[in-house]
Amino acid sequence: MSDFEHLVESLAESCRQMSDSERIDQLMVPRWLGYPRAKEIDTKLEWLFTHPRVTRMPNMLLIGRTNNGKSGLVGRFAARHLPSDNPGGENIIVPVLLIQTPPKPTEAGLYTEIIQPLLKRLPHGTVADKRARTVEILRKVQLKVLILDEMHNMLSLTAPAQREFLNAVKYLTNQLRISIVGVGDDTLISAVSIDAQIQNRFPSEILPRWKVGSEFNRLLASFEKVLPLRNASGLVEPMMAMKLAALCEGTIGELSELLNKACTYAIKGGQEQITTDVLNKCGYIPPSERKRLTAEI
Repeated sequence: MSDFEHLVESLAESCRQMSDSERIDQLMVPRWLGYPRAKEIDTKLEWLFTHPRVTRMPNMLLIGRTNNGKSGLVGRFAARHLPSDNPGGENIIVPVLLIQTPPKPTEAGLYTEIIQPLLKRLPHGTVADKRARTVEILRKVQLKVLILDEMHNMLSLTAPAQREFLNAVKYLTNQLRISIVGVGDDTLISAVSIDAQIQNRFPSEILPRWKVGSEFNRLLASFEKVLPLRNASGLVEPMMAMKLAALCEGTIGELSELLNKACTYAIKGGQEQITTDVLNKCGYIPPSERKRLTAEI
């Protein structure tokens, strides 16, 4: 199989018209690979979005290693539910709000992060004033789902401050009858364990580390169809799959970076396919090696 025949049809047609540099640029275009676990979590996010407002709203913790696709999942979900101008109403409609949890997430800082995208001027006053203003604004914009990315940042706080932050999260979901999605690494599970109510009301959805096997092969097969190489690389071949899994150390973000670098190297060198030699020479450094090199500086 050659001349891009292994790619998805629309990309194959485009690649036949592209120069080498244009194909390399194509690698920078965001792509969505709908592997089974991602689809399951995406379906659950949509379930939260469509859930009627009840006294005890369902919530979620999305847990995974750094660079394993968490932010991409919630970002894609938020992009499907963008704010609308609501010409016939007094306020814009913001069904989903995605914010970054502050590095040291105090209660007041949480309200500031929430309000900042919605107001040109942030309100001053006490924490109670900010709390009341936040609830008022979110009720007006008819928020349904609030996503707190990097929620594990709360571990930078003292235990009493962590409880205060979690109490603010509980207050928002109770008062507004909204679903809240906390996103973070595996330390987030222990962070919320200090509050039994939060732990009970925020079930964890895990993005596991990738390992060699049928699921990983399906992921590699999906990547093979979107990498703009002239020839198929056979990424699912056992030795190749094992090498890819070892180099990326189990995260989809690292795998994507590795394959992008390898694809770029293969195009520039005229190989037009990824081989073990290309993987060795493409300039990719695994995360554990980067960490070791940084520690030696």
